Amino acid sequence: MNTFAQTLVSPPSLRAVESDAPSRRLPGDLAIWFFILAELLAFGAFFIAYAFARANNVELFNAQQLALDRNSGAINTILLLTSSYFVVRAVQAAEAGQSRRAASWIAGGFACGMGFIVVKLFEYTAKFAAGVSLSSSTFHMFYLILTFFHFMHVILGLVILGALWNGARKGRYVPGNMNGIETGAAYWHMVDLVWLILFPLVYVMR
Repeated sequence: MNTFAQTLVSPPSLRAVESDAPSRRLPGDLAIWFFILAELLAFGAFFIAYAFARANNVELFNAQQLALDRNSGAINTILLLTSSYFVVRAVQAAEAGQSRRAASWIAGGFACGMGFIVVKLFEYTAKFAAGVSLSSSTFHMFYLILTFFHFMHVILGLVILGALWNGARKGRYVPGNMNGIETGAAYWHMVDLVWLILFPLVYVMR
């Protein structure tokens, strides 16, 4: 049915509802969603490989999993969740035309992300001192590859948050010009989402 025909047969009340309905769109640049999809597929392949390796070495994985610092992992989970919350508030503040407040929220998110980096570096230092390496066991190989791959994504995310903070301070993100901050926020939430799968999979589940 073409548009002219729909106009003729649709009752006035239905046309009013349709015209008032908010347009649905992906926040941010479309390219970031293709990038996020590619990244999630890459992490998904790693997770599947981990699951197969674990199924063939359950006792080894369980024993070496117990040696991981789950407190550090839990702290980092809280830090990333808090950071994502701050980024959400930053986007909301920008939508409300409050650039300075948005910059403050982004700074909070950046600080939490830096906290994640510091905690992770302490964890890596302790593991390397204990002789953990890519060749020390299959579990350690997956542990280092998965966590370091995610670690590098956090670093890239911090670079993005730094750019967003600078842009927000300059009043760049305002209603009608939200694409940049929404794009950066989408990437940061992807980093958070991957950790929410990685942490229980590698540190907790048996």
